[in-house]
Amino acid sequence: MTDDATPPDSKLTRSKRRWASEHKFLTGHGARPEGERLPPGQHLVRDWPVLDLGRQPDIATDRWELRIGGLVERPVTLDWAAFMALPQTQDRSDIHCVTTWSRYDNEWAGVATRDLLDVVQPSAAAAFVMLHGYDGYTTNLPLTDFAAEQAMVAHSWDGAPLTRAHGGPARLLVPHLYLWKSAKWLRAIDILGADAPGFWEVNGYHMRGDPWTEERYS
Repeated sequence: MTDDATPPDSKLTRSKRRWASEHKFLTGHGARPEGERLPPGQHLVRDWPVLDLGRQPDIATDRWELRIGGLVERPVTLDWAAFMALPQTQDRSDIHCVTTWSRYDNEWAGVATRDLLDVVQPSAAAAFVMLHGYDGYTTNLPLTDFAAEQAMVAHSWDGAPLTRAHGGPARLLVPHLYLWKSAKWLRAIDILGADAPGFWEVNGYHMRGDPWTEERYS
């Protein structure tokens, strides 16, 4: 797949564009109640719904690479062996999708984004991140969110390797933001000095995506 691959249009993308234009699912709640675990407008699920742009790339680990570049001192391209040789992290977190479902107590394993940043050493001008998937998907993040305590590039979920449907072999996980920010089939991470919109951000979705303040739409 080339770097300029464009995600296909689909029924889901058309529906989500319409939801953005209608500001669907917003409740207007402005603050997180003390002790509350479920963000406003969300409902709990026990399964893990599969949402994508109509393309699920099949990337074997012997062909997978993760490029990290941009405003960094030491740009790298990691193959699977190099990625797995980095310090490994395990964590439990809740996840929240902008389509209103949430799932509690997911067990993850992967490489903490802070450890990846230690490898590449962002420059003083670094402030944002653009993520690229093997499916052509892009999404943006403030560097502070990318480097959050629970953020990682995950390769396992609930004790098993991530499936292709859920972004395997490796995807980003930033559990404190809506899940569209956690790019599947991760291929590249660009460290930037200024913010820039990704796929859903161009299509009416928020530049950050905090579930607790309902940052669903722009």
